[in-house]
Amino acid sequence: MIGYLRGRLALKAPPRVALEVAGVGYELDMPLLSAARLPDVGQDVVVVTHYLVREDGAFLYGFLDEEERVLFRHLLRVSGVGPRVALAILSTFPVDDFVTTIRREDPALLVRVPGIGRKTAERLILELKDRLRDWHPGARGGAASVSARDEALTGLLALGYRREEAERLIARLEGELTATDLIRAALKLSLGQKP
Repeated sequence: MIGYLRGRLALKAPPRVALEVAGVGYELDMPLLSAARLPDVGQDVVVVTHYLVREDGAFLYGFLDEEERVLFRHLLRVSGVGPRVALAILSTFPVDDFVTTIRREDPALLVRVPGIGRKTAERLILELKDRLRDWHPGARGGAASVSARDEALTGLLALGYRREEAERLIARLEGELTATDLIRAALKLSLGQKP
């Protein structure tokens, strides 16, 4: 997986940006709010990433901080929400504002996001209110530590596991493990090996 990129900003055409890293150009999509905070083209930047492999291709998404990436991954776990809608949400709401909207259970604000209707807004609230209960504004470490299992789930889904199977495998693992260690252990479990 590609966890982050450090390089020269080569293209800034939101939501599409490109970074040159050691002579290789990486194209990625970013939320508009993040892209607006990027430095000028030619400047160095560090972008945390989410790499997604689907039947129709491989996609790279970039974020300026870990909170955005963690929230993006939470959004991808919501039924009916794909990367395009998740980017639209993060392009409309700063992270903490979105979390506040979910906690207030206010679908009227969510339907302002392109691609979100009343039913999707209600589903977002229903599926995210418990997951975001312990979210603390600006708590990078807290958000990141909570997300290791979510990140592992996303990784297993990208590898082709069904959601139910991936959740079952991760639930069987105990202890504080990184997402990478969780994925490795879950793969061993699925092959009948000891983690």
